[in-house]
Parts: sequence; C-alpha cells; structure tokens
Amino acid sequence: MRTTRQALTRRTEASDESRPGLPRPVEVALALAGLVATAPLLALSALAVALSSRGPVLFHHERVGWRGRHFRLLKFRTMRHGATGLEISAADDARITPVGRVLRRIKLDELPQLWNVIRGDMSLVGPRPEVPRYVDVDDPLWAEVLSVRPGLTDPATLRYRDEERLLASVSGDRDRHYREVVLPAKLRESLAYLRRRSWRTDLYVLFGTLRKVTRTEER
Repeated sequence: MRTTRQALTRRTEASDESRPGLPRPVEVALALAGLVATAPLLALSALAVALSSRGPVLFHHERVGWRGRHFRLLKFRTMRHGATGLEISAADDARITPVGRVLRRIKLDELPQLWNVIRGDMSLVGPRPEVPRYVDVDDPLWAEVLSVRPGLTDPATLRYRDEERLLASVSGDRDRHYREVVLPAKLRESLAYLRRRSWRTDLYVLFGTLRKVTRTEER
C-alpha cells in the first residue's frame, strides 16, 4: 500500500495547484467567511446535538484525500454514539438520531468541514472524499480523482443530494449497490467536471449548492 501511495503521489505531483479552479487563498478566505457567517447555526447545531443524545458533538471520520493521503473529516455527529454498521447510510438508517435527521436534511452536519478547507484537507469544490474501503488507488479513475483536493460539493454531489433516499429504496445489498452502481456514476460525473473546470464553474457550483440548501430549508 505504501508503494502504491508513493506512486500516486508522483503521478499527481503537479496536480491540484495547477487545476483551473478557485485559487487556494480565495477558498480559504471564503471558508473563513463561511464560518463567521454561520457561527450562530454552528452553535445551535452543536447545542442540539449535545442535548439530544449521548456522545461527542463532532464526528471525526477517516477519508482519503489529495494524493491518497488520509485525513479526518469533520461533521456534526448525527448517529447514536458507538453505533456500528455499514460505512454508508440510508434514509431509514436506525442509527441516525432525530436531531441528526434534521441536520442531514438541510446539510448543517457538513458545516464543520469548512475547517477542513482552511486546514488544506479539502477544497470548496471537488469530488467528495470517500472512506478508505471504497477507494482503489490503482484504478485510473481514482488516480485522477485523487489528483485534486476533495471538496464540500461538486456536480456529482448535487445530483446525488438525495443519495440516502435512493439507498433506502434498494431492497438488496445496499453496500454492493453503492460500490457497483452509485460510486462509479459519481466518479464519472466528478471527472467530467474536473476536465472542464474553471474558477467560473467552481463559483457556479457553489451558488447552485447554496440555492439547493436554501430551498431545502424553506420546505
């Protein structure tokens, strides 16, 4: 595995920073502004999680990022503390707390990832980072995906916004369905975006994400 990761690092040595998306300083500034602007929501979400169920407020989850490096993604905890099961979750997942369902529906559980952007683990726009068991660094598709920092959102993220509801409709092996159907489709769409990416398209995706989140909150 170490040799594979070293090879991936060499293949992506000139990647990410040369990609024509939003410049890194702009992303950091926007992430900082986002944290300041959403501070009341962050505080209320943290309080709701703390008062509604036992366990830590924040959930740290290992993901695979730029050049195959692992990092700890931050989210508000939306599941019962200590619950085990699949790495993916569906809308009918019994592990999700009542408060967690609300946070997931309006995507407030993702806000702490703005700190991951500031730290350099993630970008604002880019393919969503996956857990290690779903990543094949020897696959050329994955090699290209991992040549950029993962992001908070991208076109594949928007298309599969209701992924949990989709998985809930699967009557068979949901993990297998995710690995063989959903994940490859997301990878292809993310790569199609990366190949035509510019700072303008990044801004368009960000505005589209804000618009969808706002509409969800209004429902």
